Amino acid sequence: MSWSTNTVCKSHNSMPRALGFFLGVLCLTSVLCAQDVTLKAPANAVAGAAASITTSGSGSASFYLIGPAIAVKRDVQLGQEISLAQKELQAAGRYIAVVCSGSCSSVGFFVAPAKAVGLAFLVHPSRAPVGPNGGITGVAVSFDEFHNLVLQPQTIEFQLTAKGGNPVSHKTETQNGAAWFRTTSGKTAGPLQISASMNEVTTRRVVQEVASEPCRLRIKGQRTKNGIEVETEPVRDCSGNPVPDGTVITFTAKSDGATDTVDAPVKQDVARARMTASGPVVISAASGVVMGNELRIGGRE
Repeated sequence: MSWSTNTVCKSHNSMPRALGFFLGVLCLTSVLCAQDVTLKAPANAVAGAAASITTSGSGSASFYLIGPAIAVKRDVQLGQEISLAQKELQAAGRYIAVVCSGSCSSVGFFVAPAKAVGLAFLVHPSRAPVGPNGGITGVAVSFDEFHNLVLQPQTIEFQLTAKGGNPVSHKTETQNGAAWFRTTSGKTAGPLQISASMNEVTTRRVVQEVASEPCRLRIKGQRTKNGIEVETEPVRDCSGNPVPDGTVITFTAKSDGATDTVDAPVKQDVARARMTASGPVVISAASGVVMGNELRIGGRE
């Protein structure tokens, strides 16, 4: 497709403001805003590959190239091909070439991304509790060597390897440059290795799977000369994983209408607390919505 400067002058308001202003100035500074030179744009231009523009006419002219990441000017000879260097076409997108010699002519063309050679890979979250459905998601985006988004479908293989388990793979194709997955956390706490592969390119991420909420709390205790000492059995989630240190267990003691509450963190799988009730007392423990057994201790003798 070829545009004369006359066409450009009539349509530059529909272009980005800066580009329209630039072409408008070219029109005003030309002796006659008419098509004297025919330009033929390169077909199937690819990012990072040299190309050329064919021109008609004779004599010298000024050449302008405007693209997504470049704006250049140089003198050329009409009737000869205008060479476009590799570094001038590294950004994919729409380009406009303008030649001015008494009058101005322009032509637009597209530069496609080069071959996909790179992957950007994101996984969320970095820490995930075991068990929840669809708790881990990831997306892989394909790029060429010049960091252009590659829109052509690419085959991506996602591989997940949980602690003590066998690798699980899933292949899919990118859509508009991106491929994604959603998966359920495993049942065993530990690192989950996740990789995304495309051709010979592999990118890896690690999600730390941690224990979920405590499950099946069990407590025990005894009266001492300083009160009542109570502690949990090793606290686990419903899959048997030890909950992390710092998980809060709330102990509640009820005696003669009075209530005493103590929050104690888990340390090395166990939470401990000291209660001050002197008479018969009923002690229970809870963490979130999980309740433990009740412990009944008689009064001081």
